[in-house]
Amino acid sequence: MSPPSPHSAAGTVAGAPAGAAPDAEPLTEPPFPPALVEELMRNLARAVKTHQLYLPNNPIYQRAIETLRTSFLPVWKETEQLIISITESDFRWEGRAVLHEPNRSDSLPWVFYKDGVRELTIAKGFEESELVGLLDIIQRVRKTAADQDDLLTLLWEQEFGLLRYRFVDIGFDGIAPIEPSPQAEQERTIQIIEDVREAPPEPEPQRRPGIVNMDDLNAALYFLDEHEIDYLRSEIQNEQHSDLPRNVLSLLLDIFEVQEDNTVREELCGIFESMMLYLLSLGQYGAVAFLFREVELVMQKTPQLQPALKLRLMRLPESLSEPGVLSQLLQALDESTNVPPQEELDALFGQLRQGTLGTVLGWLKQAQNPTLRATLERAAGRLASMNTNEMIKLIASEDPLVAQEAMRRAGELKTPAAVAPLARVLQSPNALLRQAATQTLSEIASAGALRLLETALNDSDRDVRVSAVRALGAQGHRAALPKIEGVVKGKAMKGADLTEKVAYFEAYAALAGEKGVATLGQLLNARTVWMRKQHPEIRACSATALGKIGTEPALAALRRAERERNPIVRSAISKALRGVTG
Repeated sequence: MSPPSPHSAAGTVAGAPAGAAPDAEPLTEPPFPPALVEELMRNLARAVKTHQLYLPNNPIYQRAIETLRTSFLPVWKETEQLIISITESDFRWEGRAVLHEPNRSDSLPWVFYKDGVRELTIAKGFEESELVGLLDIIQRVRKTAADQDDLLTLLWEQEFGLLRYRFVDIGFDGIAPIEPSPQAEQERTIQIIEDVREAPPEPEPQRRPGIVNMDDLNAALYFLDEHEIDYLRSEIQNEQHSDLPRNVLSLLLDIFEVQEDNTVREELCGIFESMMLYLLSLGQYGAVAFLFREVELVMQKTPQLQPALKLRLMRLPESLSEPGVLSQLLQALDESTNVPPQEELDALFGQLRQGTLGTVLGWLKQAQNPTLRATLERAAGRLASMNTNEMIKLIASEDPLVAQEAMRRAGELKTPAAVAPLARVLQSPNALLRQAATQTLSEIASAGALRLLETALNDSDRDVRVSAVRALGAQGHRAALPKIEGVVKGKAMKGADLTEKVAYFEAYAALAGEKGVATLGQLLNARTVWMRKQHPEIRACSATALGKIGTEPALAALRRAERERNPIVRSAISKALRGVTG
C-alpha cells in the first residue's frame, strides 16, 4: 500500500541500490559546534522511548517532550534548518556521527534506514507543530506487521510541512530483467490419455491413540499464519537482544528526577543500591557504569536535592572504590572464565574515585587475564593523572610492586614533585626499587632529578650505577662530568665489568666532547711508567668513546692504534672507524 508518486515530492532518489551510502567526503569545519546536534539527537532518542512507554498525561512524558523541544532552541540560533543523513546505525550531520546506535532492535536510525529513508531536513518550528506526529509514526512503524503500511506511506499521509525526507527505492533496484527463453515460441503438444481410470485410494494408516496429527490443527481456531509466526519470532529476538537492565534503570532514574517527594526518592536510592550489587553479581558491569553516569547527571539537573539524598547517590560509585570491595571485584574478574567486553570494563573502571590507585597498581602484576590487565593499565594512567598527590604518596608504599608502578607512572607523567620521595627511595636497601627510581628520574629529567641522579653514581649496585650514568649522558648533564671523568681516569674502572665500563666511557664522550679526546687518546695509546699499556677492556672502551666523539682529532687517535695486536682492542678500533667514516 505504498503510493509511489506522493513520495517523490519529498525528494526520491530513483535507481539507488538498497543500502547505498553517499560518497565519502573530507570532513570540513562545521558551521557550529556538533555538541548541540548531538544533544538534540540524544534527547530525540530518549523521547521516542518515552513516547512508547508513557501516556501523554504522564509527567515523565511531558518532561521528555519539553526537554526535546528546548534542545532545538540553541540549534535554531545557528541555522534555519538541520539536515541529518542516515546510515544503518548512525544519524550524521556535516559528515559526523551525532547519534550511534548499533543494536538494530533499539536503533532509531535503523527505523528510517530499513524503509529507505536516507536524509531528514528539519526546519525551524518543527518541534512545536509536527514533533508529536513524527513520534506517533515511529511508534506505529515499530509495532506494525509486515503487511501493513511502511514508514514512507505514513510520512506521506501525515503531510509534514516542516519535515522533508529523501529516500531510495529499495523494492526492485538491482534486479536484472527476465529474458524470454528461445524455446518459448516453439509449439508444444500435450499427450491426451483417452482412458483415465482413478487409482484406488490408499488406505489411511491406522492412528495410534495419543498421537497428534498436525493436519488436524490447520483448521484450528487459533492456529497462526506464517507472517504471524515471523512477527513473534522477530519480537522474541528483539526482546532477547534488548538491554533490560539499562531500560529498567532509565525508568527508575526518570521517576527519581520527576518525583520530588523525598520519601519516594529515598526508596529509589535503596533500589539503586540493591540493583548495583545485583548487577555486579551478574557481571553486568556496563549497566553499573551507566547507573553511575546517569546518577551524576541527575544530581546536576536537580540542584534542590536534599544533602542526605545527594550523599547517598554519591556513595554509589564511592562504595565500589573502597579497597576491599574493589579487590574482591578484581579477583572475581581475574578468576572468571567469561570476561566482560573491554568497553564495559573501561566504562566501569572509568568511574573509580580517588583512593583506588593503590589497589589498581597492586593488581597490575597479579592479574593473569590479559584483558583485565589492559583495562587496569588504562585505569591506572587515568587515576594517576587525576590524582598526582596520591601517586606521589604511593612511591613510598611498603608494597614494592605498588611503589614500582607508582614510580613508572610518575616517569610517564614527568612529575617534578616526585623527586623528593624518589630521593628517599634511593636510600632504600631494595636494589630493584633504587633501579626503578633512577629510571624515573631519567624520564622526569628536571634539574633536580638530574642532580639527584649524580648521587646514584656511588650506589653499591652495579645496575643502579649503570642506569644513572647512562641517563646523565643521554640528558647531557654536564655538571656530572667531573664525577664521571674521575671514574674513567681512576682505578675504580679496573674492577668494573665491561657493561659498566662501556656506560661510563660513552657518557664521558657525550659530556666531554672534543675536550675528552686527549684523555681517551692517552688511555688508548700511551704506556705506563712500566712500559705497559692499559687493560685491553679500558683501551677498547676508549676506542668506542673516541668513535662516539667522531672529530678529526678523535679519528687521528684511533688511526695511531690501527696496528694493535690485541683482538679486543683491534675490533673496537675497527668498529669505531667504520661508524664514523661510514
